[in-house]
Amino acid sequence: MNPTPDPTVVLVPGLRDHVPDHWQTLLAARIPGAVTVPPPTDAGLARDARVAALNDTLSRIEGPVVLVAHSAGVLTTVHWAARHRHPVRGALLATPPDFDTPLPDGHPGPGALRENGWLPVPRTPLPFPGIVAASTNDPLARFDRVAGLARDWGSRLVDIGPVGHLNPASGYGQWPQALDLLRTFGCGTSPDTGVPA
Repeated sequence: MNPTPDPTVVLVPGLRDHVPDHWQTLLAARIPGAVTVPPPTDAGLARDARVAALNDTLSRIEGPVVLVAHSAGVLTTVHWAARHRHPVRGALLATPPDFDTPLPDGHPGPGALRENGWLPVPRTPLPFPGIVAASTNDPLARFDRVAGLARDWGSRLVDIGPVGHLNPASGYGQWPQALDLLRTFGCGTSPDTGVPA
């Protein structure tokens, strides 16, 4: 009997451009066959363009996937899940921002977020298992607010400590815990994955 193959890992970035030393970029390089959703060109803040890019990426993949989303990529994922379907074994949803409260300077305001379709944020249970990884000192979302999102989405909340927004500006880089959390969804279990057991 053949073992069940690993699902395809699909990385869903946030609103910032791809950064070589971002943990998602580094993780993708460690997992053979991982796919990163490309940023839509000339889309600005448009939510629909990012949801369409995720849906287009998934439409090219046969079999189950595990989604690995960061920041606004988490919100892209939940907006996608509210209107599309694909076999999703699970989703690692890292440090979602709280778009319902004003963000720090240098980030989009509530008017721009609403105008571009991000608000309201879906609060219905996701149709697949989720793990929400929440930072205790994220400048873009208080821990209790992220805990509320996890509860509404029917996802497990994991406290990952004081890691800021889990990005290079916060000192990350590699995020080894991502590999452990992905194993919850059956990733990294085949001998040829290249991911340490």
